[in-house]
Amino acid sequence: MKKRTFIKLAGTVGAGMMIAPLASCGGKNSADAPKVKGSRPQPFLFEQEPLGYDFAALSPAIDPITMEIHYGKHHAGYVTKLNRALHSVQGMEEEVSLVELLKGLKPGDTALRNNGGGHYNHTLYWRTLAPGGAPSPEGDLKKELADTFGSLDAFEKEFATAAATRFGSGWAWLMRDSSGALSVTSTPNQDNPLMNGIVESAGTPLLGIDVWEHAYYLNYQNNRKAYISAFMERINWDVVAANDQA
Repeated sequence: MKKRTFIKLAGTVGAGMMIAPLASCGGKNSADAPKVKGSRPQPFLFEQEPLGYDFAALSPAIDPITMEIHYGKHHAGYVTKLNRALHSVQGMEEEVSLVELLKGLKPGDTALRNNGGGHYNHTLYWRTLAPGGAPSPEGDLKKELADTFGSLDAFEKEFATAAATRFGSGWAWLMRDSSGALSVTSTPNQDNPLMNGIVESAGTPLLGIDVWEHAYYLNYQNNRKAYISAFMERINWDVVAANDQA
């Protein structure tokens, strides 16, 4: 079965970016797939979205070698292992979006949880670091961040603290929670707020920072705070705002 990309490339519009949601898993309907006697339909597969910019584009905040390893080895590995896990799950031959997959996971779905989360999280990460776009929040999002957290500075401090204090490996998130409010949270490993039955605080991720050591160690060694500070200066806030509209 031919693989199809589960998410389309972002298209630039003016200074901002309109992005497709992290949603669909490509592929034809399973009814159209060739039938082999004695076999069940193969599951639909996911592919890694092209980065869309050069490995050196985020320097010096994120160095080219880290980018190449992070995108080409770590993220790519999650995609490979996710597709491998899908082959072993009964009932996964029907088309399902990555968002739907993550929302339906149970704590024991280890391979899909780790690798599906790793694929989603990294795709969101690369998109919101894409060069260009607004370097700080604007418009309605700026006002809501200030109203919710007290000021933009207060939001940045809370987000940075969530990232810095996440024990071990994981992520910090700006999300829209189940009540519709903006909030900051963090998750271990490759969990994310979409995993309703797993995480303590569920919602829709708008911005995520990877605080696994592979995301920063070559450049910053154990100085996670310096990496977080550099990350905050590279956020494309047009993409964050678009994530909120997806």
